[in-house]
Amino acid sequence: MRQTFDESTDRSFGPRHVPLIRAAMAAQGLDGFLVPHEDEHQNEYLPAANDRLAWATGFTGSAGAAVILQRRAAVFVDGRYTLQVKDQVDGALFEVRDLVEGGVPAYLEDVLAAGQTVGYDPRLHSPEALERLKAAAAKAGAQLKPVDANPLDEAWGAARPGQPQAAVVPHPIEYSGEASSAKRARVGADLAAAGADATVLTAPSSIAWLFNVRGGDVIRSPLPIGQAILGADGKARLFLDPAKVAADLPAWLGNEVSLETPDALAGALADLKGQRVVVDPAQSSAWYFEALNDAGAQVIRAADPCALPRACKNAVEIEGSRRAHIRDGAALTCFLHWTATDAQASLPDEVEVVKTLEAFREATGALKDLSFDTIAGAASNGAIVHYRPTARLNKRTEAGSLLLVDSGAQYLDGTTDVTRTVAIGEPSAEMKNRFTLVLKGHLHLARVRFPAGTTGSALDALARAPLWAAGLDYDHGTGHGVGSYLGVHEGPQRIAKVPNSVALRPGMIVSNEPGYYKTGGYGIRIENLQVVTEAEPIPGGERPMLGFETLTLAPIDRRLVDLSIMTAEEVGQLNAYHARVLDKVGPLVSGEVRSWMERVCAPL
Repeated sequence: MRQTFDESTDRSFGPRHVPLIRAAMAAQGLDGFLVPHEDEHQNEYLPAANDRLAWATGFTGSAGAAVILQRRAAVFVDGRYTLQVKDQVDGALFEVRDLVEGGVPAYLEDVLAAGQTVGYDPRLHSPEALERLKAAAAKAGAQLKPVDANPLDEAWGAARPGQPQAAVVPHPIEYSGEASSAKRARVGADLAAAGADATVLTAPSSIAWLFNVRGGDVIRSPLPIGQAILGADGKARLFLDPAKVAADLPAWLGNEVSLETPDALAGALADLKGQRVVVDPAQSSAWYFEALNDAGAQVIRAADPCALPRACKNAVEIEGSRRAHIRDGAALTCFLHWTATDAQASLPDEVEVVKTLEAFREATGALKDLSFDTIAGAASNGAIVHYRPTARLNKRTEAGSLLLVDSGAQYLDGTTDVTRTVAIGEPSAEMKNRFTLVLKGHLHLARVRFPAGTTGSALDALARAPLWAAGLDYDHGTGHGVGSYLGVHEGPQRIAKVPNSVALRPGMIVSNEPGYYKTGGYGIRIENLQVVTEAEPIPGGERPMLGFETLTLAPIDRRLVDLSIMTAEEVGQLNAYHARVLDKVGPLVSGEVRSWMERVCAPL
């Protein structure tokens, strides 16, 4: 089983580790030190060796930060992790602050004294974030100082896990759909058109996509940790730990890719003297900018040139995603049958729910990993948007309540992410009303057609409108991009209130996940993945239109649907979806599951 619980959730981490960090800080003459969640590659999910925030504080969420001063300390999380941080972090040692409202800059401005020096590791901070932090410290009369030796790493010492050395292996053309040489030529041509000579790539997802390789350095994502320099001529230098290089990798990469060790990276950056080099300030740390500036290169701050082409999946990747979702849909259907039958009587706890779902996915024989730690929120825990069950927080399902399960899987041909909310026992009228409002928004976003050039932020209100009409809303985005056997969260596209300048394009995969959360009561979310497609022309229309094809295939709990507030169009759309689920997934299940599926996918 790949799902784990209570990873690094020992509340004694802070009391044991912070004194060691403070001693290392003092040895360097530092009054404080910044501890971001991000590692050297700005990963969302981290290898154990790079999970510095967890080691220092005990907090294991996917976003956060800490500031450790000699006499006080604070940990910063967003609204998703308010319960988790209290469970994992010693409140007597760390003050809990909001990561979004003010965040670390406001804290530095508030608590630092004139003349104090706070250290930071330039390999771990983006240049923009660092500029904000330096400005905040300066307002307090303090300064930020880069360190050559990270005091947290020194404190961790021999107990620190080794860097991951999972083999970097070819990702065959039958899954990638385009040769690496063609991708490199395409991205190189884009660089040349922008007047650039080269780009430095540090995002593991870009390394994986560009060279058609996959690895195992990052939990929940098949990513290799490394760096690359791509020239406008399509030739590249790829920097990987030799211990990770599979025997067939050099031949796979070909003669136009020079395979080098990480020790050669600094010299390779120096070789870019006098060249115009694209570096993404959102993906690459301040260290790269400093190294290139010191080398005499002309740095162009621009988006990772692999991000947009990676997001626009080709026909092979889209077909692979369809296959993955049918396979995953069968596992989900078996799980949903279990929740509708056995679980109604046994009232399992959240940990059992998570393990049962993963067992169904394991039974496919194709599961490579989960795409993220499964969220299983029973009753009131479902109202915590990114809740993750642990042994201490584990809650049993309750009759007359809801169970929210957000999960995903990694397969060689695709990445899945799906949320279903199911009734345990008899749902209340309010639960059915709120679920149906969420469903109406979900269906509207699924069926919309929109002109080319439209961004996700322009569509976000469609999913919220039924909730808004009732004076309700949810406090997370409606959709995020998803990779092709890569990260479950992928840009640059998204569907959210926050403005986004990247238009939706054919081949982009995004989630459709409106929700409703009643604090202390229950949570509701319905999530499918969908791919942007070219839509059929609208009679009389004057512009080319785009639309969505839904990829996720699993029943939606009809016990929670209030037909009295559904339109005929919405009922027809839901019926058509369930007919498609039965057609595509039905052949993969049998016996009681098939009979149950026929009932729950029948027309309303």
